Amino acid sequence: MRIKKTLNLGKTKFKMRGNLPVREAQSQKKWEENKLYEQRLKLNEGKPHFDLHDGPPFANGNIHMGHAMNKISKDIIVRFKNMNGYYAPFVPGWDTHGLPIEQELAKKGVDRKTMDRVKYRNLCKDYAVKEIKKQMKDFKRLGVMADWDHPYITLQPKYEAEEIRIFGKMYEKGYIYKGKKPVYWSPSSESTLAEAEVEYHNDKSPSIYIAFPVKDGKGILDPKNTYFVIWTTTPWTIPSNQGITVNPQFDYSVVKVGDKRYVIGTNRLEAVAKDLGWKDYKVVQHMKGTDMDRMVAKHPLYDQDSLVMNAMHVTADDGTGLVHTASGFGEDDFNVAQRYGLPVFSPIDAQGRFTKDVPDPDLVGMFYDDANKVVSEKLKKSGNLLKLGFFTHAYPHDWRTKKPVIYRATTQWFASIDKIRQQILDQIDKTKFIPSWGKTRLYNMIKDRGDWVISRQRAWGVPLPIFYAEDDTPIVTPETIEHIAQIFAKEGSNAWYTHTAKELLPDGFTSKHSPNGKFRKEKDILDVWFDSGSSHRAVLEQRKNLHFPADLYLEGSDQYRGWFNSSLITSVATTGMAPYKGIFSQGFVLDDKGHKMSKSLGNVISPNDVIKRMGAEIIRLWVASVDTTSDVSVSYDILQQTSESYRKIRNTFRYMLANTSDFDPAENRVAYKDLRSIDQYMEVKLNDLIKDCIASYNKFDFTTVYKKAFNFISNDLSAFYLDFAKDVLYIESKDSHARRSMQTVIYDSAVKLDKILTPILPHTMEEVWGFLNEKEDYIQLANMPKIENYANHDQLLNDWGKFMNLRTDVLKALEDARNKKLIGKSFEAAVTIYPDKETKAMLNDLDADFRQILIVSKLTIADGKAPADAKQYANAAIVIKHAEGEICPRCRMIKTDIGKDSEFPMLCGRCAAIVKDNFPEAVQEGLEK
Repeated sequence: MRIKKTLNLGKTKFKMRGNLPVREAQSQKKWEENKLYEQRLKLNEGKPHFDLHDGPPFANGNIHMGHAMNKISKDIIVRFKNMNGYYAPFVPGWDTHGLPIEQELAKKGVDRKTMDRVKYRNLCKDYAVKEIKKQMKDFKRLGVMADWDHPYITLQPKYEAEEIRIFGKMYEKGYIYKGKKPVYWSPSSESTLAEAEVEYHNDKSPSIYIAFPVKDGKGILDPKNTYFVIWTTTPWTIPSNQGITVNPQFDYSVVKVGDKRYVIGTNRLEAVAKDLGWKDYKVVQHMKGTDMDRMVAKHPLYDQDSLVMNAMHVTADDGTGLVHTASGFGEDDFNVAQRYGLPVFSPIDAQGRFTKDVPDPDLVGMFYDDANKVVSEKLKKSGNLLKLGFFTHAYPHDWRTKKPVIYRATTQWFASIDKIRQQILDQIDKTKFIPSWGKTRLYNMIKDRGDWVISRQRAWGVPLPIFYAEDDTPIVTPETIEHIAQIFAKEGSNAWYTHTAKELLPDGFTSKHSPNGKFRKEKDILDVWFDSGSSHRAVLEQRKNLHFPADLYLEGSDQYRGWFNSSLITSVATTGMAPYKGIFSQGFVLDDKGHKMSKSLGNVISPNDVIKRMGAEIIRLWVASVDTTSDVSVSYDILQQTSESYRKIRNTFRYMLANTSDFDPAENRVAYKDLRSIDQYMEVKLNDLIKDCIASYNKFDFTTVYKKAFNFISNDLSAFYLDFAKDVLYIESKDSHARRSMQTVIYDSAVKLDKILTPILPHTMEEVWGFLNEKEDYIQLANMPKIENYANHDQLLNDWGKFMNLRTDVLKALEDARNKKLIGKSFEAAVTIYPDKETKAMLNDLDADFRQILIVSKLTIADGKAPADAKQYANAAIVIKHAEGEICPRCRMIKTDIGKDSEFPMLCGRCAAIVKDNFPEAVQEGLEK
């Protein structure tokens, strides 16, 4: 018979090539058909809850790599929690209202202003539903396990009803009010914007110095030929000027230039003089900002006054130390004007054009930005323009239209932050943040933010549930709110437009403010951040299998000013609690050069394209391999490297499966106490790995899980244990103690690594599971490995740790011999070791076949002094020579006892004995190569 037939060569049908694009889809279909998500939750009924609340992505377009990183991260956490003793449901969500969908319809030629409101809103809904289906398919294809049949969607009637109830509760507590103040206004969207909807881009702006003639200097300034100097980058706001603000604590100088005198902040004088080209100027007077309070200037263009006011927001960082103030176009301007009793003046309409209220008929109907040039020319003509220049700076833009926004005072509905600010800050202090700097970021945002403008002048959204009486008194009562909520729960928010005000009010509703029983409805809708920010009530509190507050919110770091923020405000306002116990924020996905991905740069990588080429597992492994708390890079080169790591993992599992294919754990397992020392060492190492990985999963640190697991697979298994295992697994008798011992370790490694990697690589690990002899039909229905407590843990790690240090020395010596052409492969070597005292003691204590473990043909542990040709290493002096003898064709070792067995003269003594004991037919037939 052939020698090959006497070897225990492992066999498995587990494929070397994953063919992931095909196999993953097949697996997912099977999981869905067998309802694995539902099965897993049923298994965990009665166990402690873990609720990760899904932040709703906007329903618009296929998913991008940021979506993929976010959803995969959530999936890893939820899968782990379910396998580690928690009832961890996952309800996916979608954000559906707002401007992006209106824009998409506008691109298709739909005009919301001329279309019936309900018909238009139905078009928006249809678009959103179509996009949800598209994104849901993309998320499923990533292998994300979730309650896909019951997602939460902000346009669902029951969701909208709960959002109305949140608004009503906040109104009842006095947190909602109507007021006129400057807010971010987008002329391109014709709507207010939340802070989270504003982004900054560089813009070129005019920069002008203007001289305001002094009209009343309060006996301190001589009005003749004396001017207050201001600097502004928004000439278009000069027609709306109502005053000049100075800092009461600053020192101001009156400087004479020619026959004119100018008032400038003393700290800014040098810079302004240089900018204006003043070479000969003389300081003729000093005064404090407090001295200038309520002085009066003359408007540089019109016959009207400009009041000098005091406020601390004036800085000496730029400008002149005197700030042009227009109450309708800036938050600080508004606040100081309110204190001084000036009216709110904002002569700009929704489209950014001047209204007839502007004191200059030439400007009526003109777009604000176009007015910069006109106003500058008029100032030049009046002789009050000291200098016109231009500079580039970061300017706020609408994040959807990418066009500039302005501060504009309009009448809006606001949620008060002041009234609950301290409560919110206290809740932030109780919240756990990953990374930890997130706490400071959110805390400072809440500490510094103004009141939240919650009204929007759009069509696609949840209407503000407010009625107005005949005298314009707003009507919001617990009864009206509940009545509207019940109607919305049945019909959806379109009911606001299909029913009259009377039909939307409770039966028999009356108000002293409407003696004729007539009411009208608010036209504005709620901010979309109010929509998504209501999910804690509409989802966590309303779904029976979810709990409030959630254990975790996980989103991109941009959500500190978005969903994290709005959810926190509405939750504290209505419940007194944060909606989450913890926040995990992630960075952005960039290209390999650190650039943001965009179609214009051509650097976009689509998850769907990656899946078609490589498979979802490669994206999942990439997510686990990077620190998502910071910005991360991705490219096809990076993904190819990830693919190589995947291949290493897969092939190691394949080797383990092949070499345990004849191993039945019920019959062949060797008890831990009976394992050889080296096998116990590997069990201990495996157990430590499991312990570390579970601890890292609990900290949501997938990167450490990946690194530790991959290191164990690559180094402890592949490069060490499985490398020398061939000499046992292939060569020894099938049922020998050494072989069954190693198979016990290898099988345990396969099972436990399979479980520990399932949250990251569910498709592959499920495939592996099909080749293991375990009771669960699916690994996703199994639990995380149990952590053992081995009594000899420390001793094993200490002793074998010393051996591994010696092994490192031997590998260096073998490499040196290889470079000198003394040997080729390591089994050609005869190694003599002259160990130091500590190493000698370790070798004596350990019961092991060190020759086998080092994969050499001969090993001698020598006493005495090392010869001159020995090379000294850290733990021993080592001599490497080419082994004497012949190569045994069965074990491939070089032996000197080949031919000594008459029945099998071609084999070494060890192999001959094994064949005799296990293959009697070989004795009869003889052996051939």
